[in-house]
Amino acid sequence: MTAYKLLALDMDGTLLNDDLHITDLNLKWIRKAVEAGVTVIFSTGRGFINAIDYAVDMGLDSPMITVNGGEIWSKPHVLLQRKTLDADWISKLHGVSTQYPNTWFWAYTTKRIYNKDSWHELQGELTAHEWLKFGYYDEDIEIIQAIRSEIEAWQGLEISNSSIYNLEINPLGVSKASALEALCEHMGIHMDEVIAVGDSLNDIKAIEAVGLGVAMENAQEEVKAAADAVTFSNNEHGVAEVIRRYIFNEAEAEL
Repeated sequence: MTAYKLLALDMDGTLLNDDLHITDLNLKWIRKAVEAGVTVIFSTGRGFINAIDYAVDMGLDSPMITVNGGEIWSKPHVLLQRKTLDADWISKLHGVSTQYPNTWFWAYTTKRIYNKDSWHELQGELTAHEWLKFGYYDEDIEIIQAIRSEIEAWQGLEISNSSIYNLEINPLGVSKASALEALCEHMGIHMDEVIAVGDSLNDIKAIEAVGLGVAMENAQEEVKAAADAVTFSNNEHGVAEVIRRYIFNEAEAEL
């Protein structure tokens, strides 16, 4: 067995395959880890509402990190910490979207997601809502880079991505790493007792901050460069391999 006490898993591109399913093999090894006393958590850019069904289906009653660290749950439906994005920033970020009419955008509040198609459904002023994250998606990389450059010039926000085609914007200082640090303090464990697994820029800080940072084979190259190890892809049961190799130290065993 291992000294690792917590396994933090990104969802899209990591735990979930390209069909957005958790494979039976991944689930088998996650359950083995839980039975061995390891806390397995989601550490995701998704909002709580888009992640909770997976936790329920897996039978997990463990903490959750959602919206890239904007929310920390001590267990499902029990909020430990929330850091919101000021409405003034939302106004500016939405303003950028108007410069690129073909670019998709979305924003999380604590209640729901608003996007390009539903923005008109907003009731009242922006200040009437608690905002968590803003995002853009465009398969034109030059547009994504242009948007990133403009926002970076403001020097007041946390900028990452969960795909090479998107940008995800959180309050400055909010990341999966900062959330893991707060959660570890709450749980009474050390960051060097944590394994973090991911594939995108929103995972880099966590991968660098924990005891063992693992990138997926399908990860962005910057993530692989930051990681201590690279596992199989999300379509090849990479999470199961992490658990087998680094939690149970079964270097030669068959999955």
